[in-house]
Amino acid sequence: MRRIADRAPRRLEAGTVGSKLKEEIRQTKPFSGPQQEALLNIQRTASRLQHRFQQTLKVYDLTEPQYNVLRILRGAGPEGLRCSEIGERMISHDPDITRLLTRLQRVRLIERRRDMIDRRVIHSRISAEGLKRLKELDPLVDETSKSLLGHMCPERLGRLIDLLEEVRQGLAD
Repeated sequence: MRRIADRAPRRLEAGTVGSKLKEEIRQTKPFSGPQQEALLNIQRTASRLQHRFQQTLKVYDLTEPQYNVLRILRGAGPEGLRCSEIGERMISHDPDITRLLTRLQRVRLIERRRDMIDRRVIHSRISAEGLKRLKELDPLVDETSKSLLGHMCPERLGRLIDLLEEVRQGLAD
């Protein structure tokens, strides 16, 4: 039996018959086309990856969006960022960044301060405790990434990255 990584790329046509996804979700009717099959494959894969990644974060009592904010703020440096800037950098859109930041502040993983020039603006930055938490998580997250995608060779991972970026570029219009 050939591994998935060894398979030649599939040429999809409307109503593909031998779909692994069809088997997984026990779908009896053909997909309406390759676009629908690809979209459902992306959604199912993303769901599985998110679930496994969330299990890693659960031990540290963090959600994926909270972890994402901590990484964003670590990269922003001591000046921190405004709420809107954090939202722009998030991997997944979160409609209530303010509430997310409040929760992180409550557990002392971030600090917030008002802008001296415009008092309406609040800057958030990662705290020493937040940096410590990320330092503990970094090797676990790296290990999780490798366990989830380590079965794929670097060339195929590069192709996957290119394809996903192409999909997002098509959405930018």
